[in-house]
This record gives sequence, C-alpha cells and structure tokens, in this order.
Amino acid sequence: MRLHEYTSLIRSKNAGPFSLTFDIMFSDEEMYRHVKTSGVLNVRRLAELLCCSENQIRFFECDNALAFKVTIPRALPAGDPADADLHGGQQFAPLMDIEIGPLS
Repeated sequence: MRLHEYTSLIRSKNAGPFSLTFDIMFSDEEMYRHVKTSGVLNVRRLAELLCCSENQIRFFECDNALAFKVTIPRALPAGDPADADLHGGQQFAPLMDIEIGPLS
C-alpha cells in the first residue's frame, strides 16, 4: 500500500518565504503507528524525494497529533518571479506514493 492510503491528509505549504513544510496526518492511531514503525519515513528517504540534502531536513514525529512534519528550504523564495508555486501547496505529491508494507 502507498502512504496516501494510510493517511487522512498529506499537504505542503509555506513556512515563511524561505521554507516549505509538509504535514502527514492520520485519523487512525493503528495506521500512524504502523507507518512509524515501518521506518520508511526517515530523513534519508525524504531527502531523496524532496530533492534536498539530509542536513537541510527537519523531521518530527508527533505522536500526540498522529502526524509527521517535515520542513525543508524552498528552492526559490515565495514570490520570486520564477516560483511556480507561490503558496507551496503543490509540493507534497512525491510523498503520496511512498510504499508502506501492509498492516499485519
């Protein structure tokens, strides 16, 4: 199964003009715990998918919110004439198809 099949929401948005933040949220604790224990969501994998270096990623596991949060630098500042996604809302797509093993 893919990550988007386990989550209630995967989104991206600006975290100021120079950073993007990604939220991966779950409505079911069992699914959150399954994804967390799978170890598939990690800094190395996220760096590959989001095209940045591992040391640029801030990765948080938020057990009390059943969520993961990832923050990376924007390739271009928000509002730059060459920026095709002013609000950062279209950057989450690479996360959706991360392969997660089935629930046992």
